[in-house]
Amino acid sequence: MLVYGVLLSLSTALAGIALLGLSGWFIVATSIAGATSATALAFDVFMPSAGIRLLAIGRTASRYGERLTTHDATLRVLARLRETVFRGYAGARAARSLAANPSRMLFRLTIDIDALDSLYLRVIAPVMAAGIAAIFVAVALAFVRPLLGLAVGVALITGGLGIPFLVSRHAVTSSRRRAYALEVLRSRAIDLVRGQADLAMAGRLGAHLRAIEAADIRLGGADRALNRAEADAGFGLSVLSAMLLSGVLVATAFLAEAGTIGAAVAAFAVLLVLASLEPFGLLRRGAVEFGRTLQAAARLAPRLAPDAVQKNQPAMATGIAIRLDDVEIRHRGADLPVLSGVTLTIRAGERVALVGASGAGKSSFLSLLAGELTPVKGVVLACPLSMLTQRTELFRDTLRGNLAIARASATDEEMLEALRQAGLADHVASLSTGLDTMLGEGGAGLSAGQARRLALARLLLLDPPLWLLDEPSEALDGETARDLLARLHACARGRTVLIATHIRREADLADRILVMRNGHMVADIARGTTEFNAELSQLRPD
Repeated sequence: MLVYGVLLSLSTALAGIALLGLSGWFIVATSIAGATSATALAFDVFMPSAGIRLLAIGRTASRYGERLTTHDATLRVLARLRETVFRGYAGARAARSLAANPSRMLFRLTIDIDALDSLYLRVIAPVMAAGIAAIFVAVALAFVRPLLGLAVGVALITGGLGIPFLVSRHAVTSSRRRAYALEVLRSRAIDLVRGQADLAMAGRLGAHLRAIEAADIRLGGADRALNRAEADAGFGLSVLSAMLLSGVLVATAFLAEAGTIGAAVAAFAVLLVLASLEPFGLLRRGAVEFGRTLQAAARLAPRLAPDAVQKNQPAMATGIAIRLDDVEIRHRGADLPVLSGVTLTIRAGERVALVGASGAGKSSFLSLLAGELTPVKGVVLACPLSMLTQRTELFRDTLRGNLAIARASATDEEMLEALRQAGLADHVASLSTGLDTMLGEGGAGLSAGQARRLALARLLLLDPPLWLLDEPSEALDGETARDLLARLHACARGRTVLIATHIRREADLADRILVMRNGHMVADIARGTTEFNAELSQLRPD
Protein backbone atom coordinates (compact mmCIF):
# COMPACT_ATOMS: atom_id res chain seq x y z
CA MET A 1 0.00 0.00 0.00
CA LEU A 2 2.82 2.42 0.79
CA VAL A 3 4.47 1.73 -2.59
CA TYR A 4 1.15 2.13 -4.40
CA GLY A 5 0.69 5.48 -2.70
CA VAL A 6 4.07 6.71 -3.98
CA LEU A 7 3.28 5.46 -7.49
CA LEU A 8 -0.10 7.21 -7.48
CA SER A 9 1.51 10.42 -6.19
CA LEU A 10 4.01 10.22 -9.05
CA SER A 11 1.22 9.49 -11.53
CA THR A 12 -0.71 12.54 -10.33
CA ALA A 13 2.34 14.80 -10.65
CA LEU A 14 3.29 13.51 -14.11
CA ALA A 15 -0.29 13.76 -15.38
CA GLY A 16 -0.52 17.38 -14.21
CA ILE A 17 2.81 18.30 -15.81
CA ALA A 18 1.98 16.57 -19.09
CA LEU A 19 -1.53 18.06 -19.12
CA LEU A 20 -0.32 21.66 -18.84
CA GLY A 21 2.51 21.17 -21.33
CA LEU A 22 0.32 19.44 -23.92
CA SER A 23 -2.49 21.98 -23.47
CA GLY A 24 -0.10 24.88 -24.05
CA TRP A 25 1.38 23.22 -27.11
CA PHE A 26 -2.10 22.43 -28.49
CA ILE A 27 -3.43 25.98 -28.04
CA VAL A 28 -0.43 27.58 -29.74
CA ALA A 29 -0.27 24.92 -32.47
CA THR A 30 -3.95 25.28 -33.35
CA SER A 31 -3.67 29.07 -33.49
CA ILE A 32 -0.74 28.78 -35.90
CA ALA A 33 -2.43 26.05 -37.95
CA GLY A 34 -5.57 28.15 -38.26
CA ALA A 35 -3.70 30.95 -39.99
CA THR A 36 -4.38 29.35 -43.41
CA SER A 37 -7.09 27.00 -44.61
CA ALA A 38 -4.56 24.46 -45.88
CA THR A 39 -2.80 24.04 -42.56
CA ALA A 40 -6.11 24.12 -40.71
CA LEU A 41 -7.43 21.18 -42.73
CA ALA A 42 -4.18 19.24 -42.41
CA PHE A 43 -3.79 19.73 -38.65
CA ASP A 44 -4.91 16.73 -36.54
CA VAL A 45 -6.86 18.03 -33.54
CA PHE A 46 -8.22 14.68 -32.43
CA MET A 47 -5.12 13.02 -31.03
CA PRO A 48 -3.95 16.00 -28.91
CA SER A 49 -7.48 16.68 -27.64
CA ALA A 50 -7.91 13.01 -26.76
CA GLY A 51 -4.58 13.11 -24.94
CA ILE A 52 -5.67 16.19 -22.98
CA ARG A 53 -8.94 14.51 -21.95
CA LEU A 54 -7.10 11.33 -20.99
CA LEU A 55 -4.58 13.25 -18.89
CA ALA A 56 -7.31 15.31 -17.20
CA ILE A 57 -9.31 12.22 -16.28
CA GLY A 58 -6.17 10.32 -15.29
CA ARG A 59 -4.97 13.17 -13.08
CA THR A 60 -8.32 13.30 -11.27
CA ALA A 61 -8.43 9.52 -10.82
CA SER A 62 -4.80 9.41 -9.69
CA ARG A 63 -5.38 12.21 -7.20
CA TYR A 64 -8.37 10.41 -5.71
CA GLY A 65 -6.54 7.09 -5.62
CA GLU A 66 -3.44 8.71 -4.14
CA ARG A 67 -5.39 10.36 -1.30
CA LEU A 68 -7.31 7.18 -0.60
CA THR A 69 -4.28 4.88 -0.73
CA THR A 70 -1.77 7.04 1.13
CA HIS A 71 -4.12 7.95 3.95
CA ASP A 72 -5.43 4.41 4.29
CA ALA A 73 -1.89 3.01 4.39
CA THR A 74 -0.80 5.66 6.89
CA LEU A 75 -3.75 5.08 9.21
CA ARG A 76 -3.18 1.31 9.11
CA VAL A 77 0.51 1.74 9.96
CA LEU A 78 -0.28 4.18 12.78
CA ALA A 79 -2.89 1.80 14.21
CA ARG A 80 -0.33 -1.01 14.31
CA LEU A 81 2.20 1.38 15.84
CA ARG A 82 -0.23 2.35 18.60
CA GLU A 83 -0.73 -1.30 19.48
CA THR A 84 3.02 -1.94 19.42
CA VAL A 85 3.75 1.12 21.57
CA PHE A 86 1.00 0.17 24.02
CA ARG A 87 2.43 -3.34 24.33
CA GLY A 88 5.87 -1.80 24.79
CA TYR A 89 4.66 0.29 27.70
CA ALA A 90 2.88 -2.74 29.13
CA GLY A 91 6.19 -4.60 29.27
CA ALA A 92 8.60 -5.02 32.13
CA ARG A 93 9.67 -1.84 33.96
CA ALA A 94 7.87 0.48 31.52
CA ALA A 95 4.58 0.65 33.42
CA ARG A 96 6.36 1.53 36.67
CA SER A 97 8.28 4.35 34.97
CA LEU A 98 4.99 5.87 33.78
CA ALA A 99 3.65 6.14 37.32
CA ALA A 100 5.56 9.40 37.88
CA ASN A 101 4.00 10.91 34.74
CA PRO A 102 0.81 9.01 33.82
CA SER A 103 -0.07 11.37 30.97
CA ARG A 104 3.12 10.40 29.12
CA MET A 105 1.57 7.31 27.53
CA LEU A 106 -1.31 9.44 26.26
CA PHE A 107 1.15 11.77 24.54
CA ARG A 108 3.11 8.89 23.03
CA LEU A 109 -0.02 7.16 21.73
CA THR A 110 -1.53 10.36 20.31
CA ILE A 111 0.84 13.28 19.67
CA ASP A 112 3.99 11.32 18.86
CA ILE A 113 2.34 8.67 16.69
CA ASP A 114 0.27 11.31 14.88
CA ALA A 115 3.52 13.15 14.16
CA LEU A 116 4.80 10.12 12.27
CA ASP A 117 2.15 10.49 9.56
CA SER A 118 4.17 13.45 8.21
CA LEU A 119 7.08 11.13 7.46
CA TYR A 120 5.19 9.34 4.70
CA LEU A 121 2.49 11.83 3.66
CA ARG A 122 4.63 14.98 3.67
CA VAL A 123 8.21 13.73 3.23
CA ILE A 124 8.73 10.33 1.61
CA ALA A 125 5.92 10.29 -0.97
CA PRO A 126 6.24 13.97 -2.04
CA VAL A 127 10.07 13.83 -2.25
CA MET A 128 10.01 10.73 -4.43
CA ALA A 129 7.21 12.07 -6.63
CA ALA A 130 8.84 15.50 -7.04
CA GLY A 131 12.30 14.05 -7.72
CA ILE A 132 11.11 11.59 -10.38
CA ALA A 133 8.87 14.26 -11.93
CA ALA A 134 11.91 16.57 -12.20
CA ILE A 135 13.81 13.83 -14.04
CA PHE A 136 10.83 13.36 -16.38
CA VAL A 137 10.75 17.09 -17.15
CA ALA A 138 14.50 17.13 -17.74
CA VAL A 139 14.24 14.22 -20.19
CA ALA A 140 11.29 15.83 -22.01
CA LEU A 141 13.17 19.14 -22.36
CA ALA A 142 16.29 17.29 -23.50
CA PHE A 143 14.39 16.41 -26.68
CA VAL A 144 13.96 20.13 -27.23
CA ARG A 145 17.55 20.95 -26.35
CA PRO A 146 19.83 18.63 -24.33
CA LEU A 147 21.55 21.47 -22.49
CA LEU A 148 18.18 22.99 -21.58
CA GLY A 149 16.96 19.69 -20.13
CA LEU A 150 20.15 19.23 -18.10
CA ALA A 151 20.04 22.77 -16.71
CA VAL A 152 16.37 22.55 -15.73
CA GLY A 153 16.81 19.10 -14.14
CA VAL A 154 19.77 20.23 -12.04
CA ALA A 155 17.95 23.40 -10.96
CA LEU A 156 14.78 21.53 -10.00
CA ILE A 157 16.53 18.83 -7.99
CA THR A 158 19.09 21.03 -6.25
CA GLY A 159 16.78 23.98 -5.66
CA GLY A 160 13.45 22.20 -5.26
CA LEU A 161 14.86 19.69 -2.79
CA GLY A 162 17.63 21.85 -1.35
CA ILE A 163 15.38 24.68 -0.15
CA PRO A 164 13.08 22.39 1.92
CA PHE A 165 16.16 20.57 3.25
CA LEU A 166 17.74 23.81 4.48
CA VAL A 167 14.45 24.95 5.99
CA SER A 168 14.01 21.61 7.77
CA ARG A 169 17.46 21.91 9.35
CA HIS A 170 16.68 25.39 10.69
CA ALA A 171 13.19 24.34 11.85
CA VAL A 172 14.32 21.31 13.87
CA THR A 173 14.88 23.32 17.06
CA SER A 174 11.51 25.09 16.80
CA SER A 175 9.75 21.79 16.07
CA ARG A 176 11.23 20.23 19.19
CA ARG A 177 10.38 23.27 21.28
CA ARG A 178 6.81 23.07 20.04
CA ALA A 179 6.57 19.36 20.88
CA TYR A 180 7.92 19.91 24.41
CA ALA A 181 5.70 22.97 24.98
CA LEU A 182 2.59 21.13 23.78
CA GLU A 183 3.33 18.16 26.04
CA VAL A 184 3.91 20.43 29.04
CA LEU A 185 0.75 22.43 28.29
CA ARG A 186 -1.44 19.34 28.01
CA SER A 187 0.11 17.74 31.08
CA ARG A 188 -0.46 20.84 33.20
CA ALA A 189 -4.01 21.20 31.88
CA ILE A 190 -4.73 17.57 32.81
CA ASP A 191 -3.23 18.15 36.27
CA LEU A 192 -5.48 21.20 36.66
CA VAL A 193 -8.62 19.27 35.78
CA ARG A 194 -7.74 16.30 38.00
CA GLY A 195 -6.37 18.22 40.99
CA GLN A 196 -8.09 21.60 40.95
CA ALA A 197 -9.48 21.18 44.47
CA ASP A 198 -6.12 20.06 45.88
CA LEU A 199 -4.33 22.96 44.20
CA ALA A 200 -6.85 25.43 45.60
CA MET A 201 -6.56 24.01 49.12
CA ALA A 202 -2.76 24.16 48.93
CA GLY A 203 -2.85 27.73 47.63
CA ARG A 204 -1.09 26.72 44.40
CA LEU A 205 -3.96 27.25 41.96
CA GLY A 206 -2.74 30.68 40.83
CA ALA A 207 0.84 29.46 40.36
CA HIS A 208 -0.40 26.48 38.35
CA LEU A 209 -2.51 28.73 36.12
CA ARG A 210 0.53 30.95 35.53
CA ALA A 211 2.55 27.84 34.63
CA ILE A 212 -0.12 26.87 32.08
CA GLU A 213 -0.01 30.40 30.64
CA ALA A 214 3.79 30.26 30.38
CA ALA A 215 3.60 26.92 28.54
CA ASP A 216 1.01 28.37 26.17
CA ILE A 217 3.25 31.38 25.47
CA ARG A 218 6.17 29.07 24.66
CA LEU A 219 3.93 27.04 22.37
CA GLY A 220 2.81 30.20 20.58
CA GLY A 221 6.41 31.32 20.10
CA ALA A 222 7.36 27.95 18.61
CA ASP A 223 4.33 28.08 16.29
CA ARG A 224 5.31 31.54 15.06
CA ALA A 225 8.86 30.35 14.37
CA LEU A 226 7.55 27.37 12.39
CA ASN A 227 5.15 29.57 10.43
CA ARG A 228 8.06 31.85 9.54
CA ALA A 229 10.08 28.83 8.43
CA GLU A 230 7.22 27.65 6.22
CA ALA A 231 6.88 31.15 4.77
CA ASP A 232 10.63 31.20 4.08
CA ALA A 233 10.32 27.88 2.25
CA GLY A 234 7.45 29.24 0.18
CA PHE A 235 9.43 32.39 -0.61
CA GLY A 236 12.48 30.38 -1.64
CA LEU A 237 10.45 28.13 -3.93
CA SER A 238 8.71 31.19 -5.42
CA VAL A 239 12.09 32.79 -6.19
CA LEU A 240 13.27 29.51 -7.72
CA SER A 241 10.11 29.36 -9.83
CA ALA A 242 10.51 32.93 -11.06
CA MET A 243 14.19 32.48 -11.91
CA LEU A 244 13.66 29.12 -13.62
CA LEU A 245 10.70 30.36 -15.65
CA SER A 246 12.57 33.50 -16.66
CA GLY A 247 15.59 31.48 -17.74
CA VAL A 248 13.52 28.97 -19.73
CA LEU A 249 11.47 31.76 -21.29
CA VAL A 250 14.61 33.58 -22.46
CA ALA A 251 16.21 30.34 -23.67
CA THR A 252 13.16 29.23 -25.65
CA ALA A 253 12.76 32.75 -27.08
CA PHE A 254 16.31 32.62 -28.43
CA LEU A 255 15.76 29.12 -29.80
CA ALA A 256 12.49 30.14 -31.45
CA GLU A 257 14.10 33.30 -32.87
CA ALA A 258 16.90 31.20 -34.33
CA GLY A 259 14.35 28.83 -35.88
CA THR A 260 15.59 25.84 -33.85
CA ILE A 261 12.13 25.25 -32.32
CA GLY A 262 8.65 26.48 -33.12
CA ALA A 263 6.40 28.66 -31.00
CA ALA A 264 4.27 25.68 -29.95
CA VAL A 265 7.31 23.79 -28.68
CA ALA A 266 8.47 26.91 -26.85
CA ALA A 267 5.09 27.16 -25.11
CA PHE A 268 5.30 23.45 -24.29
CA ALA A 269 8.72 23.90 -22.66
CA VAL A 270 7.70 26.95 -20.59
CA LEU A 271 4.46 25.42 -19.31
CA LEU A 272 6.19 22.12 -18.60
CA VAL A 273 8.63 23.91 -16.29
CA LEU A 274 5.79 25.87 -14.68
CA ALA A 275 3.90 22.67 -13.85
CA SER A 276 7.04 20.87 -12.64
CA LEU A 277 7.32 23.21 -9.64
CA GLU A 278 3.94 22.21 -8.21
CA PRO A 279 5.10 18.90 -6.59
CA PHE A 280 7.89 20.74 -4.76
CA GLY A 281 5.39 23.09 -3.14
CA LEU A 282 4.01 20.14 -1.18
CA LEU A 283 7.36 19.79 0.61
CA ARG A 284 7.04 23.04 2.56
CA ARG A 285 4.95 21.65 5.41
CA GLY A 286 6.92 18.43 5.51
CA ALA A 287 10.16 20.39 5.87
CA VAL A 288 8.73 22.32 8.81
CA GLU A 289 7.41 19.20 10.59
CA PHE A 290 10.43 17.00 9.91
CA GLY A 291 12.04 17.88 13.24
CA ARG A 292 8.88 16.95 15.15
CA THR A 293 8.75 13.66 13.25
CA LEU A 294 12.35 12.82 14.11
CA GLN A 295 11.77 13.62 17.77
CA ALA A 296 8.64 11.46 17.88
CA ALA A 297 10.53 8.57 16.28
CA ALA A 298 13.34 8.92 18.83
CA ARG A 299 10.84 8.87 21.71
CA LEU A 300 8.99 5.82 20.41
CA ALA A 301 12.00 3.78 19.31
CA PRO A 302 12.72 2.27 22.77
CA ARG A 303 9.14 1.01 23.01
CA LEU A 304 9.21 -0.43 19.47
CA ALA A 305 12.40 -2.42 20.07
CA PRO A 306 12.14 -5.84 21.74
CA ASP A 307 13.33 -6.04 25.33
CA ALA A 308 17.02 -6.73 25.59
CA VAL A 309 17.86 -10.15 26.96
CA GLN A 310 19.73 -9.96 30.22
CA LYS A 311 23.20 -11.36 29.71
CA ASN A 312 25.08 -13.63 32.08
CA GLN A 313 21.83 -14.62 33.80
CA PRO A 314 21.93 -18.01 35.53
CA ALA A 315 19.83 -20.73 33.91
CA MET A 316 16.58 -21.77 35.60
CA ALA A 317 16.80 -25.27 37.09
CA THR A 318 14.31 -27.86 35.85
CA GLY A 319 11.11 -27.95 37.91
CA ILE A 320 11.68 -24.51 39.45
CA ALA A 321 9.20 -21.70 38.75
CA ILE A 322 10.67 -18.92 40.93
CA ARG A 323 14.08 -18.53 42.54
CA LEU A 324 15.35 -15.53 44.49
CA ASP A 325 18.76 -15.30 46.10
CA ASP A 326 19.48 -12.53 48.65
CA VAL A 327 17.34 -9.99 46.78
CA GLU A 328 17.08 -6.35 47.80
CA ILE A 329 15.04 -3.63 46.10
CA ARG A 330 14.46 0.00 46.95
CA HIS A 331 12.52 2.79 45.29
CA ARG A 332 14.39 5.69 43.72
CA GLY A 333 15.39 8.24 46.36
CA ALA A 334 14.34 6.00 49.29
CA ASP A 335 16.71 5.46 52.21
CA LEU A 336 15.29 2.12 53.33
CA PRO A 337 14.82 -0.94 51.09
CA VAL A 338 11.34 -2.18 50.23
CA LEU A 339 12.55 -5.79 50.25
CA SER A 340 15.75 -7.00 51.84
CA GLY A 341 17.53 -10.34 52.09
CA VAL A 342 14.79 -12.32 50.34
CA THR A 343 15.84 -15.85 49.41
CA LEU A 344 13.12 -18.13 48.10
CA THR A 345 12.44 -21.10 45.83
CA ILE A 346 8.99 -22.05 44.49
CA ARG A 347 8.72 -25.27 42.53
CA ALA A 348 6.65 -25.63 39.37
CA GLY A 349 3.02 -26.49 40.10
CA GLU A 350 3.03 -25.13 43.66
CA ARG A 351 0.34 -22.79 44.92
CA VAL A 352 1.70 -20.23 47.34
CA ALA A 353 -0.03 -17.48 49.31
CA LEU A 354 1.93 -14.34 50.19
CA VAL A 355 0.43 -12.70 53.26
CA GLY A 356 1.29 -9.68 55.36
CA ALA A 357 -0.07 -6.38 56.57
CA SER A 358 -0.56 -3.45 54.21
CA GLY A 359 2.85 -1.99 53.36
CA ALA A 360 4.68 -5.23 54.12
CA GLY A 361 5.95 -5.41 50.53
CA LYS A 362 3.56 -7.90 48.88
CA SER A 363 2.77 -5.78 45.80
CA SER A 364 6.43 -4.81 45.45
CA PHE A 365 7.35 -8.50 45.55
CA LEU A 366 4.93 -9.25 42.70
CA SER A 367 6.21 -6.25 40.74
CA LEU A 368 9.75 -7.56 41.19
CA LEU A 369 8.79 -10.95 39.74
CA ALA A 370 6.89 -9.25 36.89
CA GLY A 371 10.03 -7.30 35.98
CA GLU A 372 8.61 -3.87 36.81
CA LEU A 373 11.18 -3.38 39.57
CA THR A 374 14.91 -4.04 39.25
CA PRO A 375 16.79 -5.41 42.26
CA VAL A 376 19.79 -3.47 43.49
CA LYS A 377 21.20 -6.72 44.81
CA GLY A 378 20.69 -10.44 44.32
CA VAL A 379 19.35 -12.73 41.60
CA VAL A 380 15.72 -13.03 40.45
CA LEU A 381 14.66 -15.88 38.15
CA ALA A 382 11.10 -16.67 37.07
CA CYS A 383 9.49 -18.67 34.29
CA PRO A 384 7.10 -16.91 31.82
CA LEU A 385 4.28 -15.34 33.80
CA SER A 386 1.25 -13.08 33.78
CA MET A 387 -0.04 -10.89 36.57
CA LEU A 388 -3.66 -10.27 37.55
CA THR A 389 -3.54 -6.94 39.37
CA GLN A 390 -5.99 -5.65 41.96
CA ARG A 391 -7.51 -3.26 39.45
CA THR A 392 -9.21 -4.74 36.40
CA GLU A 393 -8.07 -2.73 33.37
CA LEU A 394 -10.73 -2.74 30.65
CA PHE A 395 -11.03 -0.46 27.65
CA ARG A 396 -13.80 1.22 25.72
CA ASP A 397 -13.85 -1.51 23.12
CA THR A 398 -15.72 -4.70 22.30
CA LEU A 399 -15.46 -7.80 24.44
CA ARG A 400 -13.43 -9.32 21.62
CA GLY A 401 -11.06 -6.36 21.59
CA ASN A 402 -10.52 -6.55 25.35
CA LEU A 403 -9.78 -10.27 25.11
CA ALA A 404 -7.47 -9.84 22.12
CA ILE A 405 -5.11 -7.79 24.29
CA ALA A 406 -3.99 -11.10 25.79
CA ARG A 407 -3.57 -12.87 22.46
CA ALA A 408 -4.40 -11.07 19.23
CA SER A 409 -4.43 -14.32 17.23
CA ALA A 410 -7.10 -15.96 19.42
CA THR A 411 -10.15 -17.26 17.53
CA ASP A 412 -13.75 -16.69 18.62
CA GLU A 413 -13.93 -20.33 19.74
CA GLU A 414 -10.87 -19.89 21.97
CA MET A 415 -12.30 -16.67 23.42
CA LEU A 416 -15.65 -18.30 24.15
CA GLU A 417 -13.92 -21.28 25.80
CA ALA A 418 -11.92 -18.91 28.02
CA LEU A 419 -15.13 -17.07 28.92
CA ARG A 420 -16.81 -20.41 29.71
CA GLN A 421 -14.01 -21.39 32.09
CA ALA A 422 -14.20 -17.94 33.70
CA GLY A 423 -17.99 -18.21 34.13
CA LEU A 424 -18.94 -15.40 31.75
CA ALA A 425 -20.01 -17.38 28.67
CA ASP A 426 -23.73 -17.46 29.59
CA HIS A 427 -23.83 -13.70 30.01
CA VAL A 428 -22.09 -13.14 26.66
CA ALA A 429 -24.47 -15.59 24.97
CA SER A 430 -27.43 -13.58 26.27
CA LEU A 431 -26.13 -10.41 24.60
CA SER A 432 -27.52 -9.69 21.14
CA THR A 433 -24.10 -8.79 19.73
CA GLY A 434 -22.08 -11.38 21.65
CA LEU A 435 -18.34 -10.77 21.51
CA ASP A 436 -18.99 -7.58 19.53
CA THR A 437 -20.73 -5.96 22.50
CA MET A 438 -19.17 -2.57 23.17
CA LEU A 439 -18.06 -1.71 26.69
CA GLY A 440 -17.90 1.80 28.10
CA GLU A 441 -14.96 3.57 29.69
CA GLY A 442 -13.23 1.33 32.21
CA GLY A 443 -15.49 -1.59 31.29
CA ALA A 444 -18.79 0.18 31.97
CA GLY A 445 -21.62 -2.23 31.22
CA LEU A 446 -20.15 -5.03 33.32
CA SER A 447 -20.52 -5.53 37.06
CA ALA A 448 -17.40 -5.80 39.23
CA GLY A 449 -17.68 -9.59 39.26
CA GLN A 450 -18.18 -9.79 35.48
CA ALA A 451 -15.21 -7.50 34.90
CA ARG A 452 -13.08 -9.74 37.12
CA ARG A 453 -14.21 -12.80 35.17
CA LEU A 454 -13.28 -11.08 31.92
CA ALA A 455 -9.82 -10.41 33.34
CA LEU A 456 -9.57 -14.11 34.28
CA ALA A 457 -10.56 -15.08 30.72
CA ARG A 458 -7.77 -12.86 29.45
CA LEU A 459 -5.34 -14.65 31.75
CA LEU A 460 -6.53 -18.02 30.42
CA LEU A 461 -6.02 -16.91 26.82
CA LEU A 462 -2.46 -15.88 27.61
CA ASP A 463 -1.92 -19.23 29.38
CA PRO A 464 1.48 -18.67 31.08
CA PRO A 465 2.94 -21.36 33.36
CA LEU A 466 3.13 -18.91 36.29
CA TRP A 467 0.22 -16.82 37.60
CA LEU A 468 0.73 -13.84 39.90
CA LEU A 469 -2.56 -12.87 41.54
CA ASP A 470 -2.89 -9.70 43.59
CA GLU A 471 -6.00 -10.06 45.79
CA PRO A 472 -8.08 -11.54 42.95
CA SER A 473 -11.43 -11.55 44.81
CA GLU A 474 -11.11 -8.22 46.65
CA ALA A 475 -14.24 -6.00 46.58
CA LEU A 476 -16.46 -8.87 45.36
CA ASP A 477 -19.46 -10.20 47.28
CA GLY A 478 -18.99 -13.53 49.03
CA GLU A 479 -20.87 -15.71 46.54
CA THR A 480 -19.19 -14.18 43.49
CA ALA A 481 -15.77 -14.33 45.16
CA ARG A 482 -16.13 -18.00 46.08
CA ASP A 483 -17.25 -18.92 42.55
CA LEU A 484 -14.36 -16.96 41.02
CA LEU A 485 -11.83 -18.61 43.33
CA ALA A 486 -13.26 -22.06 42.58
CA ARG A 487 -12.79 -21.40 38.87
CA LEU A 488 -9.27 -20.11 39.49
CA HIS A 489 -8.51 -23.29 41.43
CA ALA A 490 -9.85 -25.47 38.59
CA CYS A 491 -8.15 -23.55 35.78
CA ALA A 492 -4.79 -23.38 37.55
CA ARG A 493 -4.16 -27.13 37.50
CA GLY A 494 -0.60 -27.79 36.37
CA ARG A 495 0.38 -24.13 36.79
CA THR A 496 2.32 -22.31 39.47
CA VAL A 497 0.22 -19.77 41.38
CA LEU A 498 1.42 -17.02 43.73
CA ILE A 499 -1.39 -15.09 45.46
CA ALA A 500 -0.73 -11.89 47.40
CA THR A 501 -3.60 -11.62 49.84
CA HIS A 502 -4.88 -10.79 53.31
CA ILE A 503 -8.17 -12.67 52.83
CA ARG A 504 -8.65 -16.16 54.29
CA ARG A 505 -10.60 -17.62 51.34
CA GLU A 506 -7.77 -16.76 48.93
CA ALA A 507 -4.95 -18.07 51.12
CA ASP A 508 -6.89 -21.31 51.66
CA LEU A 509 -6.17 -22.23 48.02
CA ALA A 510 -2.43 -22.42 48.74
CA ASP A 511 -0.11 -25.29 49.58
CA ARG A 512 2.29 -22.89 51.34
CA ILE A 513 1.98 -19.56 53.07
CA LEU A 514 4.81 -17.03 52.94
CA VAL A 515 4.63 -14.34 55.62
CA MET A 516 6.14 -10.90 54.97
CA ARG A 517 6.84 -8.20 57.53
CA ASN A 518 8.59 -4.91 56.79
CA GLY A 519 10.12 -6.19 53.56
CA HIS A 520 11.46 -9.43 55.03
CA MET A 521 10.26 -12.98 54.50
CA VAL A 522 9.75 -14.11 58.10
CA ALA A 523 7.96 -17.44 57.69
CA ASP A 524 7.42 -20.23 55.16
CA ILE A 525 4.61 -22.51 56.33
CA ALA A 526 3.41 -25.70 54.61
CA ARG A 527 -0.20 -26.91 54.56
CA GLY A 528 -1.05 -29.59 57.08
CA THR A 529 0.75 -27.96 59.98
CA THR A 530 -0.71 -26.20 63.00
CA GLU A 531 1.15 -23.05 62.04
CA PHE A 532 -0.62 -23.07 58.65
CA ASN A 533 -4.07 -23.18 60.24
CA ALA A 534 -3.04 -20.56 62.80
CA GLU A 535 -1.87 -18.20 60.09
CA LEU A 536 -5.10 -18.74 58.14
CA SER A 537 -7.15 -17.88 61.22
CA GLN A 538 -5.38 -14.51 61.54
CA LEU A 539 -6.39 -13.43 58.03
CA ARG A 540 -9.51 -11.44 57.25
CA PRO A 541 -12.54 -13.75 57.07
CA ASP A 542 -14.90 -13.88 54.13
